[in-house]
Amino acid sequence: MYRLLRGFLLVSPALVGLAIAAIPSNAETLIAQTDNSQLLNQVENYSQEGKKNQINQVTNVNQLRDVSPTDWAYEALRSLVDRYGCIVGYPNQTYRGSQALSRYEFAAGLNSCLNQIERLIASSESVLREDLDTINRLTQEFEAELATLGGRVDDLESRTAFLEDHQFSTTTKLQGEAVFSLAQEFNYDNQAVFQNRVRLAFVSSFTGKDSLYTRLDAGNSSTFNGETEPLDQGTLTYNFDNDNNVEIGWLAYYFPIGDKIQVYLPAAYPLWQDFVPTVSPYLDSFTGATGSLSSFGESSPIYKIGLGAGGGIGFNFTPFEQLTVSAGYFGGNAPDPSEGNGLFNGEYSALGQVTFSPFEKLQLAATYVRGYFTPEDNTIFDLGVGTPNAKNPLAGALNTNSFGLEGSFQLSDKIAFNAFGMYTDASQTGDGDEAEIWSYGAGLAFPDLIKEGSLGGVIVGAEPYNGETDDIPLHVEGFYKYQLNDNISVTPGVIWLNAPGGDKDADDAIIGVLRTTFTF
Repeated sequence: MYRLLRGFLLVSPALVGLAIAAIPSNAETLIAQTDNSQLLNQVENYSQEGKKNQINQVTNVNQLRDVSPTDWAYEALRSLVDRYGCIVGYPNQTYRGSQALSRYEFAAGLNSCLNQIERLIASSESVLREDLDTINRLTQEFEAELATLGGRVDDLESRTAFLEDHQFSTTTKLQGEAVFSLAQEFNYDNQAVFQNRVRLAFVSSFTGKDSLYTRLDAGNSSTFNGETEPLDQGTLTYNFDNDNNVEIGWLAYYFPIGDKIQVYLPAAYPLWQDFVPTVSPYLDSFTGATGSLSSFGESSPIYKIGLGAGGGIGFNFTPFEQLTVSAGYFGGNAPDPSEGNGLFNGEYSALGQVTFSPFEKLQLAATYVRGYFTPEDNTIFDLGVGTPNAKNPLAGALNTNSFGLEGSFQLSDKIAFNAFGMYTDASQTGDGDEAEIWSYGAGLAFPDLIKEGSLGGVIVGAEPYNGETDDIPLHVEGFYKYQLNDNISVTPGVIWLNAPGGDKDADDAIIGVLRTTFTF
């Protein structure tokens, strides 16, 4: 039986993970034999533990803080979330992949898995035929345990037949996020605003291990006004204004090469955060609206350098569990065939990063980004981080070399700390003028604060600034996300900006936010 289960893990890790989604388990753990006299107590304990310890349905594998891109099962778990939405965790947002389980717990998870698949079928979702075959074999293997648990073995064959008869050919599921925001900046000429942003993502899988993301975006959430120009340093993660017209917001394809390489192939609006570990647990929601309030508060600004509108490619190579090597290339004007543009002949950025996790609670990373920016648009930092003199430090075409260090440490189940520092050397092509750009910061996250699934956060740092022309622009942010239920959270918070625009003589900016996020 051990060989059978191990074979399932190696050939179809997503399916076995689906069967044990309610009770996480290590892939190498033998399922213990248990005396029948202990069965009722085990089942009762298992059921009660599930009721007490389950958190919200996981919609992104990065919500599980003890599962990182360096883990061997990371891509299998991400595939599970994308294909079946059949992953739950514990109150402290852990998956506990090293925890053993009994045959009876496995059987209970298998039965729960069947119920989840039936719900997917009923809502017109697809279930792959090979997954159904694996479920059928597991059902036969655990026939005795399932019979003892509730006498439900007799109808398992008919239930599996029902699934086979009613499955749909489509392999696409829908994910969504809607943000309603009430906000105001108090020291400049800004009014209170009620804004929104909506994202609908169609996630398709063709092999069970790959994912094609096609996301539609709409919103009316513009940034606040500063003294002479938009107050970009206070950009919120959901600031996106296209007059609520629907447009492509992201188009990308993930697929593996063997067991150690994951490929990221974006065709529109890529982010480094899409595949590179940003070493910012809890705070980074990948431009979503479930973590920090501000774009700066998510993670190091080095991940916001040279984000093109066109395509590119990225890789994660994990030679062993503690180490991930990331590399990628984005073409700023990849779809433009005119001279001085295209994938390789115009603006571009290239990233390399090494992420090392010597033990579960500690992550360290070193990052390098090389960029070239054309005279037509030589903005170095995207997504609203940095002073004007940091984003556009010199006229004309620019070459940049950026270096960053990032780290995070889980102080306890209730406290996580992260910090970063980065430096950019920018130089004009031709005449040799140069500029030095700096940024640094630290954050504290308090998961499950007051209520399971909720999150408190404090971020302090200096947004990217020009070391020769700017005063240090201090950014202080505090927020509390209260998780009302599995799909709705409400987040009040405040952002204080000292020396906005890199000018210490300018009035401080104070932004108050009440953000409501709906996810499904």
